[in-house]
Amino acid sequence: MNTAEDKLKERVKELTCLYEVTSIIVNSDYDQLAASLEAIAYCLKRAWQFENVTEVFLKTAEYQVQTEDYKEDMVTLVSKIKVFNKIEGEVFVGYPSNKYTLDDFLIEEKALLNNVALAIGNLIERKQIRDKEAITRRKMERTDRLHILGEITAGIAHELNTPLANILGFAELLTDKITDKETVRDLEKIMDSAIFSREIVKKLMFFACEMPQEMKMVKLNPIITSVIKLLEPSLRPKSLKLTTSFDNDDIELRADTVQLTQVMFNLIMNAIYYSPHDGTITVHVLQTASHVSIEITDEGKGIPTELEDKVFEPFFTSKPIGEGSGLGLSVVHGIITSHKGKIEHKPNTPKGTIFTIDFPKL
Repeated sequence: MNTAEDKLKERVKELTCLYEVTSIIVNSDYDQLAASLEAIAYCLKRAWQFENVTEVFLKTAEYQVQTEDYKEDMVTLVSKIKVFNKIEGEVFVGYPSNKYTLDDFLIEEKALLNNVALAIGNLIERKQIRDKEAITRRKMERTDRLHILGEITAGIAHELNTPLANILGFAELLTDKITDKETVRDLEKIMDSAIFSREIVKKLMFFACEMPQEMKMVKLNPIITSVIKLLEPSLRPKSLKLTTSFDNDDIELRADTVQLTQVMFNLIMNAIYYSPHDGTITVHVLQTASHVSIEITDEGKGIPTELEDKVFEPFFTSKPIGEGSGLGLSVVHGIITSHKGKIEHKPNTPKGTIFTIDFPKL
């Protein structure tokens, strides 16, 4: 490139590239970022001196795009893509190595590549900020819904407790007075239904955090062991294997014993329900200087992606009608939150779900 006209032509191509890249980024759809990155790659291809043989390869932690004839053995210029000052990818612009060398690249082209890499990093930063804001917004909306629902639920639970106690009490009195066996059986059905309803009310009150807590230092391992022993008969119909692993034999936690027992009972029962025949359930307890974590792993079908945000919602259940009230996991979530802990779930490998509870050691 010797003439002033050639130099001017190259500067125009570079400026055009920067303009096009800026336009792509401004109009980018964050949900289809790969398409935007591919468009940027072809903008770079057109901006180079020998555009007919120029090829571009762009990779980040989540995306990888390239122009049609890019080869790994090309002689390339490269620029790092930084996201929040951390290297998250690279952009390569190359010529065929059998005809060109690094000396064939222009100094201005290196500067252009650096500017485009910076713009790509800024684009990814904005996408990550947007994604985090969306997650935070969903959490806040969910917290608001749960708070309102908790207040309504607490009122319902209090209103139901008295009539249920009356039904159960008078049914027991009638049982003592009536000798007709068929009538007694009917009364027993009434009492069973009242007891079942009372348990639902108790779960509602747990969910609404209306049950009084008795917080004290408790040993975690015996609680988990006793829950597992209680549930051993439930393992037999599916020939399930339940294994435990304790990071320490003397793990202590400030908690309400009854509520902690209910958390473990619900989560392990859930794992049993969704486990396949001859499956394995694992309970792993570990501790650090500041936290205690409990992992409960099953080998079931796992949680479908579209239901991941709903599993802790009250009255939501994937079980058939009559097999679940939809309160188990919401009660668990409420108890753990009241203990200033958190609960999360993720897929197990190759199949199933891992529920992780994290408690602070207060």
